[in-house]
Amino acid sequence: MSRTTDILLTALAPAVWGSTYLVTTEALPAGYPVTLAALRALPAGVLLLALTRCLPPRTWLGRVFLLGSFNFALFWVLLFVAAYRLPGGVAATLGALQAMIVIVMARGWLGTPIQTGAIAAAAVGVLGVALLLIGPEAALDPIGVAAGLGGAASMAAGTVLSRKWQPPVSALSFTAWQLTAGGLILLPFALITEPPLPLLSATNIAGLVWLGLIGSAATYALWFRGVARIEPGTVSLLGMMSPVTAALLGWVILGQSLSPLQCLGAIVVLASVWAGQRVNQTSSNATYEQRTSSLARNI
Repeated sequence: MSRTTDILLTALAPAVWGSTYLVTTEALPAGYPVTLAALRALPAGVLLLALTRCLPPRTWLGRVFLLGSFNFALFWVLLFVAAYRLPGGVAATLGALQAMIVIVMARGWLGTPIQTGAIAAAAVGVLGVALLLIGPEAALDPIGVAAGLGGAASMAAGTVLSRKWQPPVSALSFTAWQLTAGGLILLPFALITEPPLPLLSATNIAGLVWLGLIGSAATYALWFRGVARIEPGTVSLLGMMSPVTAALLGWVILGQSLSPLQCLGAIVVLASVWAGQRVNQTSSNATYEQRTSSLARNI
């Protein structure tokens, strides 16, 4: 399978994640962030475990729970805190800093060289997200900013460590392990910190099914597949597809307006993703083909 196809499949994940804000605000009950995060992760993880019939070996349990915490439990909780305490545009812009954090972490944990062009593309992408989403009413809350930065760092760490620790199983199994671990971490916190959910409507259930099956199980399988095959800098830049999708869905479904400046921001984001992909395509085709062929047996 070509590198371009791998990039397109991986980009589908953050593009679908862009629907999370719409589904959360329009289809789910408000005020239960940890509970909803647990319901998003745990059922999807258990379902994938049942489908793959592959449990993590005992020697992998520590790594799996650490990855489940970084990629799901800690990341989602901090994401909700940032969303509650900051304007959506500010929270999304802080989240976009993940691309730059990944580049730095990949240097320390994977030995990946830091390329000036990749840093520049990530910085331009953050600027594009800011143009796309930050309005004149934006305000900064210290706790919200800390949560936004912490969420970006958590997802960045999960992305890089998912590349560093590659088990000899399929991406679907690896996703199942992490989702289940993240859900198990979130569950006791949900029971302790939040009241019981009200009776769920058909709309609520449909929203949870979308976020669990499509927005978690399917998309994270594509994401971790891409993490294993593509340079960390390229993968992290693809995450900027999420705010672009969110803005487009708000325009199409909620009737929100898009100013010329916001349209410019979307173009800047897409251009930065393309430029980052070009910059990071420095590894030889031979190295890439060797890596993908060795992984093909497990996908």
